[in-house]
Amino acid sequence: MITYMQDNPSMFRLRASKFLLLYVLILSQFLSTQLLAQRSKSPWQTLTGEAPLIIARGGFSGMFPDSSVTAYSFVSATSVPDAVLWCDVQLTKDGVGICFPDVTMYKDSNVQDAYPKRKNSYLLNGVPTQDWFTIDFTSKDLKSVFLIRGILSRSPAFDDNRNIISPIENIEHYFKPAGFWLNVQHDAFYAQHNLSMSRFLLSVSQTVIIDYLSYPELKFFRDIGSRFGKTGPKFVFRFLEKDEVEVSTNQTYGSLMTNLTFINMFASGVLVPKSYIWPVDEDQYLLPHTTFVQDAHKEGLQVYASGFANDFDLAYNYSYVPLAEYLSFMDNGNFSVDGVVSDFPLTASSAVDCFSHLGSTASSTQGDFFVISKNGASGDYPGCSDLAYSKAIEDGADIIDYAIQMSSHRIPFCLNSSNLLEGTNVFQSPFINRSSTVPEIAPHAGLYSFSLRWTEIKTLRLAMTHPYSLGFNLFRNPREKSSEKIVSLYDFLILANKSSSLVGVLISVENVAYLREKQGIDVVKEVLYAFKEACYINATKRVMIQSSNSPVLVDFKKQSPYEIVYQVEKNVGDIVDSAIEEIKKFADAVVVSRLSVYSTRNFFLTGQTHLVEKLHKFNLPVYVKTFQNEFVSQPWDFFSDATVEINTYVAGAGVSGTITEFPLTAARYKRNRCLTRKDHPPYMPLVKPAGLLGFVIHDSPHPAFTADDVTEPPLPPVTFRTPPNIPGPLSTDEKAPNSKTRLTPPLLLPALAMALASLLLLSSLSIL
Repeated sequence: MITYMQDNPSMFRLRASKFLLLYVLILSQFLSTQLLAQRSKSPWQTLTGEAPLIIARGGFSGMFPDSSVTAYSFVSATSVPDAVLWCDVQLTKDGVGICFPDVTMYKDSNVQDAYPKRKNSYLLNGVPTQDWFTIDFTSKDLKSVFLIRGILSRSPAFDDNRNIISPIENIEHYFKPAGFWLNVQHDAFYAQHNLSMSRFLLSVSQTVIIDYLSYPELKFFRDIGSRFGKTGPKFVFRFLEKDEVEVSTNQTYGSLMTNLTFINMFASGVLVPKSYIWPVDEDQYLLPHTTFVQDAHKEGLQVYASGFANDFDLAYNYSYVPLAEYLSFMDNGNFSVDGVVSDFPLTASSAVDCFSHLGSTASSTQGDFFVISKNGASGDYPGCSDLAYSKAIEDGADIIDYAIQMSSHRIPFCLNSSNLLEGTNVFQSPFINRSSTVPEIAPHAGLYSFSLRWTEIKTLRLAMTHPYSLGFNLFRNPREKSSEKIVSLYDFLILANKSSSLVGVLISVENVAYLREKQGIDVVKEVLYAFKEACYINATKRVMIQSSNSPVLVDFKKQSPYEIVYQVEKNVGDIVDSAIEEIKKFADAVVVSRLSVYSTRNFFLTGQTHLVEKLHKFNLPVYVKTFQNEFVSQPWDFFSDATVEINTYVAGAGVSGTITEFPLTAARYKRNRCLTRKDHPPYMPLVKPAGLLGFVIHDSPHPAFTADDVTEPPLPPVTFRTPPNIPGPLSTDEKAPNSKTRLTPPLLLPALAMALASLLLLSSLSIL
């Protein structure tokens, strides 16, 4: 038999191959059984039952230049203790291994400035490529080259910090990470230039502990595997995009993902793009998750997902909350990935340790502040719509708000602005010729709510607003078009009264003096009438009335038992005691802007005011507006993470409530388990102003708020004016939302018409 095998080596290799495959299958089944038993005792649905690994790609590369010492050092200060440092391995001309994002250098360094004449052209993966290549520079040459941000939408503030390019040994020896992950690229390219990646890895492993080694070619692991021995790193096969070809097998990665048993012969884990697990459609909405993680776990393979970053590439389902994306990969009730490769390890760490396995019960609330909606969940659905309010309640808002506008026949309804051009489809309606200029409200022309009857306003549809579409190309829930109806105050109060989870409602009123004097509408009277009609007078829920006009609030205070909330319209850097004393005479709480609590310059925090502290001394709760999820709405100090921003205002500044267009983000924060800890973990930081940029020039402080800013002339008397004779069917019996008839006298007042072209130029969308 031995002689036969010697005479037939091909048959020997075939049988040996079959034996090896059978051995791998038996071993894999045995290990899977053991791991399943271990995992059944853990809340984590990872292969081992342990929490997912946080793998910091190039360090904290979402904030600092990828692979810089600063980026690596920031990981330990902001992440879980066992966070893994990821290093993209490149080779220099003299065979030194460095941590650098790619073999081409232009995008991630200032190499063009250091060596302007050393640009070169090579075939890279079969594609002619012109750039500066690591193989053209010795390690000594690279001492004059510094790392910069590779993604231009990120802060340029750290590009001039002389971020050196580090050899792999320096990173591992200096930081001594809990785990060190080397990601290999372009092995064949280096071989073409007489550089051996395998030889380097085997050599460096004598002095550096390599915990994980990833590469997108199976042949690489087959060749190097036995040479590392039993104490070598975990091999992780990296899947590229599904339509790309894995050169050693000549199969697409999409084909290989169906043959995980074969992968397990060479690797203990797989690294895949997010789309392998949660694919998205062409509109960037999530499709149902695949079974890839479960299939890999059945084969004994750990699954690591890549492509996580707070500042790009989020499906619209996540509402610009990266935390929600992480949780969908690790705490969805069906599976959990074994690790995530992230540019923002802080957010990934908080997902694992603070927000996972919270359940959905409201009784687990930890935070002591109010989550107040801004026109409902207006970041997900058109503001003031039934859908927006229903979602705000479902998402955990404590208080839902309602911005009062008035129709010509004195019916209160909700819209963020009295200008119907902002937030409705009125531009496409037959009412477009009723625009006018009202200097008391805005300097430009608009189509104002008091120019239309309620029956006409009801025909309009609310539209999504996209505050960061221009300049940033960020859109909110694009599938939600102009489809939602406008909600009357009566219907809003009925909805709120039915909710068992709401603490109360906040009614915002503005432009009251103008409406009284110029339109003959007593807003205070009409609002209180709506409360009576909705049987809300004796409701157990709290009612807050908010305005920036003190006489309006004084009027409400005289006529109702409701809580009075004074809104400070402008950004202020301080508030004097006399102003607080004036506010205290009529108000029970105060609303201020975010910039009145933390000042900024060039998108960095520069200081914290004493506003909240001073108002609290007078027993005035402070609510802060307006919080949004989009990372461009936050200073860099918050790491493109809306949760970090909320934490800083609540736990740091001590605000009493957040007014937000995304109530779910604040409500989720309110329930996270890290709030109960005596010491905040580093991934739930209280951001210190100027902490990132001590050298930032401080902005001129906002002016102090004085008593003169509070005191205003009393409200003018209501001028008797009958509703205008608006074109269309005549009616003198406009009905209240509850269908009870309210009589109004007729009157003639011609409407002003404006050219369509000028309206296009003058109208604009705004968001508070």
